[in-house]
Amino acid sequence: MRSEDSRNLFAAAITSIALLLTIGISLVSRAESQASDNGMSAKTGETTQEKIARAMSAGPDNISKSARIVDKDAQGNQVILREGSNDFTCMPGNPNVVGDPPMCADAPSMQWFADAKAHKPKPTNTVPGITYMLAGATQRSDSDPHDTTSMPIEVGPHWMIMWPFDPRTTGLPTTHKATGAYIMFAGSPYAHMHIMGRP
Repeated sequence: MRSEDSRNLFAAAITSIALLLTIGISLVSRAESQASDNGMSAKTGETTQEKIARAMSAGPDNISKSARIVDKDAQGNQVILREGSNDFTCMPGNPNVVGDPPMCADAPSMQWFADAKAHKPKPTNTVPGITYMLAGATQRSDSDPHDTTSMPIEVGPHWMIMWPFDPRTTGLPTTHKATGAYIMFAGSPYAHMHIMGRP
């Protein structure tokens, strides 16, 4: 009888340990998956200097060398990597996240992006902004500023004028071009001029 009880206790202990291990592995896997979904790498190993260099690659040298450099921490809070002395802010972005490229933007553009992220009815900058993405970018759509599901589109070096351009008055196309200019997000309050190549 004792032998039977011992075997039952041993089996119950093994089952409990196996269950705890399974739960632990599941929780770790879920945490890694969430980190991946948020575009955060558990171990980036990237230095501040590497991030600064990537951020500066987005703008013309005469702008990025004096720009403020900012990044985001794991919670999405802004982290200043280097102070600047002009009106531009450059960001390293995250190469593993679609729509988060390295870029350099002036103050009106920063307002435009903040408004778009907050889903405001329209941008609130009162003067045109300039944004540079000279290291290229990825995006989901040329027509929908809030598209999060379409297949990624690779875009070469370009720069943008952040102002509500109307394709009917500019005569510019509304679809992606490898060269020249077009109106991105045409028909939405966030329509702006997208110019391929370096200025």
